[in-house]
Amino acid sequence: MVVKNVKIITMSGENIENGFVRFNEVFTETGSMSGYVKTDEIELDGAGMTLYPGFIDAHCHLGMWSDALCFEGDDGNEDTDPSMPHLRAIDSINAMDRCFEDAASAGVTAVCTGVGSANPIGGSLAVIKTFGSKRVDKLIIKSPAAIKFALGENPKNTYNDRDETPVTRMATAAIIREQLAKALRYKEDLDEYYRTKGTDDEVSKPDFDAKCEALMPLFDTKKPLQAHFHCHRADDIFTAVRIAKEFKLDYVLIHCTDGGVIAEELAEDSPKVVLGPVFGDRGKPELKNHSITTPAVMNGYGIEFAICTDHPETPIQYLPLTAALAVRGGLDRETALRAITVNAAKILGVYDRIGSVEAGKDADFSLFSGDPLSVYETPELVCVNGKIVVNKLK
Repeated sequence: MVVKNVKIITMSGENIENGFVRFNEVFTETGSMSGYVKTDEIELDGAGMTLYPGFIDAHCHLGMWSDALCFEGDDGNEDTDPSMPHLRAIDSINAMDRCFEDAASAGVTAVCTGVGSANPIGGSLAVIKTFGSKRVDKLIIKSPAAIKFALGENPKNTYNDRDETPVTRMATAAIIREQLAKALRYKEDLDEYYRTKGTDDEVSKPDFDAKCEALMPLFDTKKPLQAHFHCHRADDIFTAVRIAKEFKLDYVLIHCTDGGVIAEELAEDSPKVVLGPVFGDRGKPELKNHSITTPAVMNGYGIEFAICTDHPETPIQYLPLTAALAVRGGLDRETALRAITVNAAKILGVYDRIGSVEAGKDADFSLFSGDPLSVYETPELVCVNGKIVVNKLK
């Protein structure tokens, strides 16, 4: 299939003012119309329109809290134990939740979704497509994609209500440190077992520990699993950085609400950040510095970030509008678009497959006749893995 006569925002280099894309499940060719060769394949003419890479929500809970349900569809927080790293998002994601359709129809073609922030260690996250199957296994881009850690009010409030640990920020950090230390020791013991296996110096294999097994990939020296830290307040942000440095983790700061307040000092660490939700009120004390100017301020200090909805906090289909609010807050438009495409893909470690329009990458894209950051605009065409989700070009 071909989409032709469109401006292409590639997010991988120079844009193409009047071009075409060929694709099946992946992009097979992109280029200028001056080099276009007609074939027998289906053509879609997008004259006057602009083609963008599929939008990516770098942090949400799509499918974890099912739409229009209460407890029956609440599968995001197993708040019965503060340390639950062995929980897997793919075992909770409801791929038939109608919000998947909301996402894909708005051009949001991939998300990082998973557990909530009730526990200091909540479990694994997954990067998935929003269209293509009723079975989550067929939507996976990367799983596990990260381990979710949480600091601040959410763990405190969850366990204070039950008069259990943790009820302070100190205890939250201590639980995370203790479990990471156990996992690191477990990995070292396993490595020693395999090193000495079959020799006169063979040591005993440690007893299986599901929690430690889940955390071990964080310490892989070649391709470590990411640690995603839920943190809003400045001190929690710095605690996340402190713990990550102690254990040499590949970390991402999620929400980072006070990021604009501490941007100068935070920039010293060159962290990866997912900001958001940009929509919303200051609904709890640690959100008191929430502002749509935060992305612009952090960009001014050279901090790389993506923008998220935190769905269902902000409905997933409004991801482009959260980027638009960042523009209203002073961020330039190109950086706002990068925050929901290429930056999100790079931060999540999936840029080899999504985030830009390039030959060989998944054919995830949307076509707009106007500005996708406008409240009035919806896509004229959306494709995920080359399959048409929305098509108004008729």
